[in-house]
Amino acid sequence: MKNKALLAALCLLATTACSTQGQVDPDVMQIATRPLTCSNKAECDLWWQRAQTWVASHSKYKIETANDSLIQTAGPDGGKRALAFEITRAAGPDGTTTIGFSAHCDSSLGCKPNPWEAGADFKQYVRGTTGTAASAPQGSATPSQNAPDATHPETMPRNTTRLPNGEVMSQ
Repeated sequence: MKNKALLAALCLLATTACSTQGQVDPDVMQIATRPLTCSNKAECDLWWQRAQTWVASHSKYKIETANDSLIQTAGPDGGKRALAFEITRAAGPDGTTTIGFSAHCDSSLGCKPNPWEAGADFKQYVRGTTGTAASAPQGSATPSQNAPDATHPETMPRNTTRLPNGEVMSQ
């Protein structure tokens, strides 16, 4: 009887823990889905430099590509919760430039950190509107992971969501 009660309590606890996973704070969601668009070359160059700095200090994976239009890390490794990133830079017809962000992992347990939170942190850092941990590089050996934007859906894992603004977030 004691074992059944203990088992029931553990099941309830597990169900409760799972029910809170996947919920994203509306403020975080709003920041993460807001387009990252710059309007002049100086601002865009600064933002692109910040984007590369952020990825270098937050990715557990090595940066494989870093050029004028793409910042991409290795990964994700099979079954790992760490985020892999892809940041894109595309000029718009109106003279603006949009920096896209995508983050994904390859774990059935979800990503750590949450891709939405990583996306919001990335965008705040690139815009220069945050003084949080995003501004403090964590070192290349064990940086935390965050999310870049994917304009190439074929590179995204199975749990991917395309936002109304064209960005991709996945878990």
